[in-house]
Amino acid sequence: MISSVKNTMNRRLILFLTLSMAFAGTTCSVASEPTWPQWRGAQRDDISQETGLLTSWPEEGPRRVWLSQNCGLGYSGPAVVGNRLYIMGAFDEVEHLLAIDVTTGQKVWSTEIGELLKNDWGDGPRGTPTVDLDTQDKAGDSAATSRVYALGGQGNLICVRASDGKLLWKRAMQDLGGEVPNWGYTESPLIYKDQVLCTPGGEQGAIAALDKLTGEPIWQSTELTEKANYASMILAKHNDKLQCIQLLPTHVTGLDVETGKVRWQVDWPGRVAVIPTPIYHENHVYVTSGYGVGGMLVRLGEDEAEGTSGTAVKEIYRNKVIKNHHGGVILLDGHLYGHSDKAGWICQNFLSGEVVWRERKALGKGAIAYADGHFYCLSEQDGDVVLIDASQEGWQEHGRFTLDPQTTQRSDRGKIWTHPVICNGKLYLRDQELLFCFDIKDP
Repeated sequence: MISSVKNTMNRRLILFLTLSMAFAGTTCSVASEPTWPQWRGAQRDDISQETGLLTSWPEEGPRRVWLSQNCGLGYSGPAVVGNRLYIMGAFDEVEHLLAIDVTTGQKVWSTEIGELLKNDWGDGPRGTPTVDLDTQDKAGDSAATSRVYALGGQGNLICVRASDGKLLWKRAMQDLGGEVPNWGYTESPLIYKDQVLCTPGGEQGAIAALDKLTGEPIWQSTELTEKANYASMILAKHNDKLQCIQLLPTHVTGLDVETGKVRWQVDWPGRVAVIPTPIYHENHVYVTSGYGVGGMLVRLGEDEAEGTSGTAVKEIYRNKVIKNHHGGVILLDGHLYGHSDKAGWICQNFLSGEVVWRERKALGKGAIAYADGHFYCLSEQDGDVVLIDASQEGWQEHGRFTLDPQTTQRSDRGKIWTHPVICNGKLYLRDQELLFCFDIKDP
């Protein structure tokens, strides 16, 4: 069993290094220490490459390092690079991007994003900031200048200097023809080379690429005119060409990341809200949505002949095994893991779509993250946090605890919806203005 786990981790390390080299310049650089520089981590898959973490927790849970009570309102998740954590929160009638010292939990700086998003399910920003470590000023400065990008609930996209939070540029999604979705803009910006990619939605083009140094438009996908929903994009290398893949209200689509030209799209029967991030693996794309929709796997084939448009696409399956609302789904060793509405926690074979195991009673609906052979599962209803084996053999717990204290400022209709983040031996969890840091490193 130990040998099997080590072999699995070695395979994952090789895969990670291969992807890091293949994607050089497409996402944030891989730093010398563990980072979680954007939504769902370095590769947008909710997988941390860290090892040496606790394999079980004491009865009271892992040791809490600090608790910040000054993150403001909202559901924004943290991005962590070096000794800084970046997160969004609302104070009074304004949304802010915050930088927090990961050692102390103290605020380092705060920059205004724009007007507060007000919503019955909870006010404030939703997405995760994106840290770009490869930015260089066009003037030719010899040292790279790190920047942070954040999209507020009202559609204000800002770029700030990571060192001090100085605002460098700001652009509203409405400038690109967008319209604020029912529950606000929730997308987390995606960096590719000199571009920042986002989904304003609308007749001018649903997806746009902006110059990451100036905020000026580079391209906008005029072939796609759907309104924005709530998913975030990924980058995928297919047939030696990079695509950005996005899940829209009625389609999942892949675009040439250099030009915005649509390479392929498949109809998707989204209902009410389309939220989870797409998954790409070895020419296959998996998407899922809640509200009874379920999941779908398609296989991308060869690009069509020069002068024609698109990439051949074949649907492998559609089913209702995983109807994931917004807690996320993880692909690990050929299997999908996540919560399915009204069905519980699921392990599903990625290629066949068949159920491997199901757990209905151990934990309620929530979010999931992975590190060092384990899943970290968070219940949205009561704040229970559970450590389980990342295994095809079933739900095996190795500790649980409940977040304490919990906010008194959350909307009556809101829950604990911010996903867990694992970085540099720490577990970060958020409940509105409360941001928790736990030590999960094996001593």
